[in-house]
Amino acid sequence: MTTIKQADLTESISDALQFISYFHPADYIRALGRAYEREQSPAAKDAIAQILTNSRMCAEGHRPICQDTGIVNVFLRIGMNVRWDASVGLDDIVNEGVRRAYLHPDNTLRASVLADPAFARKNTRDNTPAVINVQLVPGDTVEVDVAAKGGGSEAKAKFAMLNPSESIVEWVLKTVPTMGAGWCPPGMLGIGIGGTAEKAMLLAKQALMEPIDMAELKKRGPQSKLEELRVELYDKVNALGIGAQGLGGLSTVLDVKILDYPTHAANKPVAMIPNCAATRHAHFVLDGSGPAHLELPKLSDWPAVTWKPDATALRVNLDGLTREEVVNWRPGQTLLLSGKLLTGRDAAHKRIQDMLERAEKLPVDFTNRVIYYVGPVDPVRNEVIGPAGPTTASRMDKFTEMMLARTGLIAMIGKAERGPVAVDAIRKHKAAYLMAVGGAAYLVSKAIRKSRVLAFADLGMEAIYEFEVEDMPVTVAVDAAGTSVHQTGPAEWESRIREFRIPVTAA
Repeated sequence: MTTIKQADLTESISDALQFISYFHPADYIRALGRAYEREQSPAAKDAIAQILTNSRMCAEGHRPICQDTGIVNVFLRIGMNVRWDASVGLDDIVNEGVRRAYLHPDNTLRASVLADPAFARKNTRDNTPAVINVQLVPGDTVEVDVAAKGGGSEAKAKFAMLNPSESIVEWVLKTVPTMGAGWCPPGMLGIGIGGTAEKAMLLAKQALMEPIDMAELKKRGPQSKLEELRVELYDKVNALGIGAQGLGGLSTVLDVKILDYPTHAANKPVAMIPNCAATRHAHFVLDGSGPAHLELPKLSDWPAVTWKPDATALRVNLDGLTREEVVNWRPGQTLLLSGKLLTGRDAAHKRIQDMLERAEKLPVDFTNRVIYYVGPVDPVRNEVIGPAGPTTASRMDKFTEMMLARTGLIAMIGKAERGPVAVDAIRKHKAAYLMAVGGAAYLVSKAIRKSRVLAFADLGMEAIYEFEVEDMPVTVAVDAAGTSVHQTGPAEWESRIREFRIPVTAA
């Protein structure tokens, strides 16, 4: 009978969360490197280059791949012969590991978990509690999968209770375009089929823990119906042309993973959960000999890709920006921003709305300014700010008319597409929406030279900061005329793939 010590599980959880915060899984890096080599869309290729460059920088600097360091998911398969040497319950053991990882002084991770989710939504400050799933299995070891799931990709989780005669392929192809780009493709799709509603969702999440092996699968050929379905969905989803960051291109997904379970004769539950460019998970086994050891990757595992700004990029001085300049920006144009930039997300926008409704003076002057939707990681050592990648911009859509009409704001920066309400407001006010690459948070933070909190300090990472940036790379995603590259790009590449029969398969 194996004895597992409380301290060993806690330490292993903590170490694993630190590890996955700055090391991408090797299979993801290999797959993304292949996607970079075959990509033909310049915008998508540039985005993938930023993600790969950011990944290597994080591996070298031991800082988070993404500013959204996730909500922790832990899957434990506990052998029925295991004995525990512990003074607290299993959840407490796991959550102590989470707490230590997220408060680690050398690599502090962003606390994003809120208690009382329907009402107060108060930050727990240490990212606890984790979402924990336990399975008792034969044996005398404890197998653990640890993942840190970003909110942007989790927000795109989908579920359907199909009729038995309905097609899973048709549902997926209809659903993926509705997910937009807020899940930061290229990534993975985890699909769960069968069981009950909650079982299908659990299967989809578990599927994301499996290694990326689509290239190997296609090389040897499918050997089961589920493998045939994986290949079919991989090819057909990529043929949609959505591409990296939703800009249009050949690689929307790097793999499709499927798990299934017996279900009721009247039902066909199907769940789909995407994993983003910040794919973060690790597997380890405890056998009673001490804490787990995760093997360090070699820097040679990363492809020799180093992102550099395009020579044609337009340099923009934020401190003297005018509406006339904004009107002249064109969809898909690359800008390098320098000067003072404001930040703000959902909570800050809600406070601004409340203040305007009460006719109170705002604490910040937004006239002719640009706001960056970001919730940065706290700095460590000599950093100005921690990783500071963009937040899903569509969450601010309902505030866009207010900000453009009543504050003097003239441009916004975020990730992924804007919805019709925001695009209409942008067109009406001759403003612009700029896109930064999701999954390149550490790379973006290197463009930030100074940082200070201007307002709403009690909101923590959701406060309004002023960043002083130098050559921060962004793309004009919605111009003053309301043209959105997240509509034109995928439409163009879906047409190209279909018309010219461009291959989108794993190399």
